[in-house]
Amino acid sequence: MSRKKKFHLFENIEVIDTAAKGKTVAKSPDGRVVFLSNAVPGDIVDIRTGRKRKSYFEGKAVKFHHLSDKRVDPVCEHFGTCGGCKWQHMNYQDQLMYKQKEVTNNLIRIGHLELPEVTPIAGSEKTYFYRNKMEFSFSDSRWLTEEELKSDVEFDDKNACGFHIPGMWDKILDIKKCHLQEEPSNAIRNSVRDFAIENNISFFNPRQQSGMLRTMMIRISSNGEIMLVIQFFHEDVEKRELLLNFIKKTFPEITSLQYIINQKGNDSIYDQDVILFSGRDHIFEEMEGLKFKINAKSFYQTNSSQAYELYKIGRDFANLKGDEIVYDLYTGTGTIAQFVASKAKKVVGIEAVPEAIADAKENARENKIDNTVFHVGDMAKVFTEDFIQTNGTPDLIITDPPRDGMHQKVVAQILNILPEKVVYISCNSATQARDLSLMKELYTIEKTQAVDMFPQTHHVENVVLLKRKN
Repeated sequence: MSRKKKFHLFENIEVIDTAAKGKTVAKSPDGRVVFLSNAVPGDIVDIRTGRKRKSYFEGKAVKFHHLSDKRVDPVCEHFGTCGGCKWQHMNYQDQLMYKQKEVTNNLIRIGHLELPEVTPIAGSEKTYFYRNKMEFSFSDSRWLTEEELKSDVEFDDKNACGFHIPGMWDKILDIKKCHLQEEPSNAIRNSVRDFAIENNISFFNPRQQSGMLRTMMIRISSNGEIMLVIQFFHEDVEKRELLLNFIKKTFPEITSLQYIINQKGNDSIYDQDVILFSGRDHIFEEMEGLKFKINAKSFYQTNSSQAYELYKIGRDFANLKGDEIVYDLYTGTGTIAQFVASKAKKVVGIEAVPEAIADAKENARENKIDNTVFHVGDMAKVFTEDFIQTNGTPDLIITDPPRDGMHQKVVAQILNILPEKVVYISCNSATQARDLSLMKELYTIEKTQAVDMFPQTHHVENVVLLKRKN
């Protein structure tokens, strides 16, 4: 006999705070935490619980008795289904407040760190249409909305181009208008989808591993250059050229039109050949007169204007005098390294991705920067005593690791070298707090400032300046 799930209904509960991953928090009548996915702090709601854990519930607000003064009307018709902009129903100033609070709480509670007066979070001037890169997926079995399911209408057209439904690897929500990337992003996506349907170019089915159109990536740089990369599951020269020629003719402003034939089980392109169809195989980003070449596989911060603010804050924290050796750990394509190079004697960048280091070296040559050197390899293995003897002992380390934070060996090596200052840039203040806690006996936190790179979401970057204790 199957065990039935036991659901609870909690009535007239106030939503009191935000939590990790964009969720909000309420308390059940017995004091246990309830995590919600569709409410704003200040709402008073009835909650139907779903998954129950030992010390908390997961639930959904099913009735709203009072709406919070922090609420605003979402601008996107897909809000609530898409899952990409979970905070679009919250006032932007309140978003910033909760992001600031999360960073501070993580540093204090996880890292047990003593903080100076916290510099207010740097908000984004653009709160919509700020992303320079978007990736969309094609599917022949699109996600039907609740309204469509209730309509009793038979839907013959199941093709979609849009985003994965959260938790559904094989279901795509068809997107009519996305508010994250400026035009012609929406125009390109909608035109490609409509043309493909009209001309019987099949859409991908991940379960059956069939269909032709797989993904589309659009990059739009801050100076207006556009890259479009179409990923096909299999080759059909006639249909591929029909589609690509249509795109070339309809959107002559596209700087780089490329494609990939990918027959793997997943969509990642880093081991795939990217083939140029029209234009050049790259676009350029610019920052303070520096040019950065971006190809289909390049990593670049996805909010160009806020990346500039982030890097300026990092450079200001570093307060370089011109005679320092600087290490830029997890350098990517060397953007930060080149951004601070004019203020330093020498900058040494380290990155695990060979293509990124190739870009970094080429960008440095193009920008006529001759005091940077770049090395490729696993950080925990490359960042050794021999490496330091060869490249010089750093006076400053800038580190911008992935979400998982720094490897313990990297932290240990920093503590072994003991540079005068460390600037730690992080997209995950929880792992940042963990790493900083390992360094607190030898370093003092001098400054900390959060930077909002992703309005309408819970994501936030944080910059911390550490100074060596005497």
